[in-house]
Amino acid sequence: MPGTPDYFSGKTIIITGAASGIGRATALIFAREGANVLCADTNEEGAVRTADEASEGGGRGVSVMTDVTSRASIEEMVKKAKEAFGRVDFLFNSAGAALRRSPFLEIDDDLWDRTFDLNVKGTCYAMQAVLPEMLAGGGGVIVNMASMSHRRGGPGTTVHYAAAKGAVVSMTLGVAREFADQGIRCLSISPGPIDTPFQNISSPELLQSFKEAIPMGRFGRPEEIGEMVLFMCSDACAFMTADTVYINGGGGFR
Repeated sequence: MPGTPDYFSGKTIIITGAASGIGRATALIFAREGANVLCADTNEEGAVRTADEASEGGGRGVSVMTDVTSRASIEEMVKKAKEAFGRVDFLFNSAGAALRRSPFLEIDDDLWDRTFDLNVKGTCYAMQAVLPEMLAGGGGVIVNMASMSHRRGGPGTTVHYAAAKGAVVSMTLGVAREFADQGIRCLSISPGPIDTPFQNISSPELLQSFKEAIPMGRFGRPEEIGEMVLFMCSDACAFMTADTVYINGGGGFR
């Protein structure tokens, strides 16, 4: 929770991947705190639904169909946030996916390129588009979605995804340090398995093995990640930047 009451009231967050899962949960949490929420997703219907729920939940929600792999689409997203709310204070790059599981020797150019386009270029484009607005406004906070896989390497199924999320962690560190003296904080979250549509690419047997490796005996909930995003963006951790936070139910780095 923020150190200052009503800290988020009237402030604006852009959330990519807001139609479902962690992005959607985070949008509703920020709306609960009175924030303006720009809900961006390729799933236009889902983004509209999230924005409507945000408006009903105490904030102001606006949606925009956004393809994060397109720089032009990202720039339009930021433009719409400015037009709707006049400012951009926070960015949560939630959009991302492994697309499909594959043994390392079967990862082809298409899977590699699409995975990096979505997870790495999408994060880079959004940060590059929003940073000038934040700098002009005196500062801001960026939270990027990484993954525990960047520590584990994704052997056997998701080396492509682990590599992309490793790049996200590195970008986060670099941006945080480059802009730390200009009022910008940049952080990432590295979750373990979370109960979201992302898990649909996994077989029931693989999901069960993931669960058995978590000491808490369950997957995380999207809201548990969203509450961490809220904390990271708040004035309760103003000295925190250039870090990734692991949320994994005790699952460790095996």
